[in-house]
Amino acid sequence: MPLSHTTWAPYVKEKLTSEQIKAIQYFLDTVYQADTIFPPRDRVFSALVATPLKNTKVVIMGQDPYHEIDQAQGLSFSVPDDVLAPPSLRNILKELATDIGERQSHDLTSWTTQGVLLLNAVLTVPQGRANAHAGKVWEPLTDAIIQIASDNDAPKVFILWGKYAQSKRRLIDESKHLVLMSVHPSPLSAYRGFFGSQPFSQANEFLKTNGRSQVDWLN
Repeated sequence: MPLSHTTWAPYVKEKLTSEQIKAIQYFLDTVYQADTIFPPRDRVFSALVATPLKNTKVVIMGQDPYHEIDQAQGLSFSVPDDVLAPPSLRNILKELATDIGERQSHDLTSWTTQGVLLLNAVLTVPQGRANAHAGKVWEPLTDAIIQIASDNDAPKVFILWGKYAQSKRRLIDESKHLVLMSVHPSPLSAYRGFFGSQPFSQANEFLKTNGRSQVDWLN
């Protein structure tokens, strides 16, 4: 589905220029013809399709899609259940298990239907070249998405793991929303503060306190 068909599109048009929106379309037309790009083109905006603004309660910010075959779904950190969970996702599920309980599936699509926006800062990646599309066209769009979610009055939780995600903090109104930050869940950093950070129970406590339904992280 193209960006223009998502429920976020009218809000995005208020934040981005028409030139920026055209640049995204041109970029997609160009890179998908020239290279193997993930996720599949029809999944680029999956996060925005799956979680409309009116449903958004939690935003989990990733860097960019997984860059190997069959992994990327257009949802940050999620992979299909028939694909081996990458190391960062395994660590997320390990922290979830100690925080709340064990989740069997590593396909996180069910979170999106509960109001969890699984958004990457960069929405595409060439095969085998992590973060190669950073600094191209995506950051203005994902900045806009974070601003739109922040501008909306319904209290939300923004979960920012690692420095790349934390660069979005400046866009969030922390008088209305909760920002949870830690190091990235990758094996290189998870033991320096990700494990034991309890983001899932903290998010649910904030939602409950602010009169919003909690997320069933285990299903």
